[in-house]
Amino acid sequence: MLDKEDYMARLERARKRRDQRTGQRNLIFIAGGLILLILLGFGIYRLRTSGKPAAAETGGAEEETLESTEPETEAPTEPTLSPEEEAAQQLAQEVQGVLDSYTDMGLIRVEGYLNVREAPGSEGKIIGKLMENSACEILDTEGEWAHITSGGIEGYINAQYLLTGDEAKEAARPYVVERAIIRADKLNIRSEPNGDADNVVGQALQNERYEVIAQENGWVQIAEGYISADYVEIRLALNEARKLDLRTMALNQYDHLVISKVDNYLNVREEPKSDGKIIGKMTSKAAGEILETLDGWYKIRSGNITGYITADPQYTTTGQEARDIALETASLMAIVNTDMLNVRKEPSTESSIWTQISKEERYPVLQQLDGWVQIEMDTEDSDNAFISTRDNNVEVRYALAEAIKFSPLEEAAQAAASRRTQLVNFALQYVGNPYVWGGTSLTNGIDCSGFTMQVMKQFGVSLPHYSGSQAKMGKAVTSSEMRPGDLIFYANSGGTVNHVAIYIGNGQIVHAASRRSGIKISTWNYRTPKTIRNMLGD
Repeated sequence: MLDKEDYMARLERARKRRDQRTGQRNLIFIAGGLILLILLGFGIYRLRTSGKPAAAETGGAEEETLESTEPETEAPTEPTLSPEEEAAQQLAQEVQGVLDSYTDMGLIRVEGYLNVREAPGSEGKIIGKLMENSACEILDTEGEWAHITSGGIEGYINAQYLLTGDEAKEAARPYVVERAIIRADKLNIRSEPNGDADNVVGQALQNERYEVIAQENGWVQIAEGYISADYVEIRLALNEARKLDLRTMALNQYDHLVISKVDNYLNVREEPKSDGKIIGKMTSKAAGEILETLDGWYKIRSGNITGYITADPQYTTTGQEARDIALETASLMAIVNTDMLNVRKEPSTESSIWTQISKEERYPVLQQLDGWVQIEMDTEDSDNAFISTRDNNVEVRYALAEAIKFSPLEEAAQAAASRRTQLVNFALQYVGNPYVWGGTSLTNGIDCSGFTMQVMKQFGVSLPHYSGSQAKMGKAVTSSEMRPGDLIFYANSGGTVNHVAIYIGNGQIVHAASRRSGIKISTWNYRTPKTIRNMLGD
């Protein structure tokens, strides 16, 4: 529902539109009124003067008749509306016009969003999504499925989440607000109302609709940031469907794409020089936006990192080759938008929570359901992991890997600290190598517990090749006490330890994650830890 400030803002906009439209009309009414008064006065004058001679000839009978006539009663006038009442009336008419533009309106009633499918049935290919309280035109119904069109998309949705008829129009009324409708193929969303290259935070695509917060100096403020007013149509409207981001949509996130060609990680440095401080790493085939080209270096933005990478074509690529790699590697990801998000065993809020995931990671999507997404977790078994898409806490789209924050540990003076630093740096040299279930080779393939076993072996610690057994060894420490070289263990939905990683400092771990990602760096709490163990005994 609209709050008071939103309502008054809409009244003010409606009042301005009314004043602009009625300016000329008022002038015409005034001029017409003056003419009418002149004609009326002239008519009364003629009536009175034409009657006097006749009265003299007939002995005054006509004059008596005229004088005895009762004055005409003025026609009742409509009560004058206040400017606020007129603006409200005008707004109500315009809102009704939006509602009446739908022949057979449907209104989406679901928490989060509803999938639009190419064909009726849960197996139909997903081609778009309808957010809660979005509208569609119902073309037909086929059993439990409604054939609809919305936002330039024609497809099928589950009819149980659809409000129809007059009930839909009445429920939709509060959601008819001023929206910016994108008319360009792709439009940058910026953090500030200016065209600086480094303030792009996203893209809006053709036919997408965004509620307008404010307008100023050629920019439109929306919840996501600012967009140029030159490429949008602003009018009262309901929200409608958005196309599913396809692989090519992943490319639309970049105007000047660069792709890393290394086998494991490419360093992102604070300065454009080979000994510059490392502030991040780009995985193999990760993407970035080139902000500036220097002598042998690219200044890039990738993920939350802005820094410099080498422009050596041996390690990076741009142009068509970069686009080809991006199209080949873009995959459907669940991108978390909140600090921590519950993961459940089943797609239901009644199902138990078995871990939480953070927004620092992107998670491969295995299946999309209405209101839920099944994701791939970095585990060694086939746990069911479902996250809710309600409250817009997760975005599902095709995306490319991007840089992650990383700062290597410095050698410390103390012998114990130096040993831990050496262990971390030893483990990091295998980042990017493949994951193999049951494997023990740091170069040719290894699983999570095999990785920790082999790394610890180099530093005099013997561990079994099973994460559950490793979790019982060493000394338990808290997250506030953990140091680089400690092992962090994670559990499956039944509470059984099934994954292990090495803490490398700065809130990060290195681990043999999965067949898809191999040995990689992640945030230490990318999922909820079960226990943390000090294996080095210092």
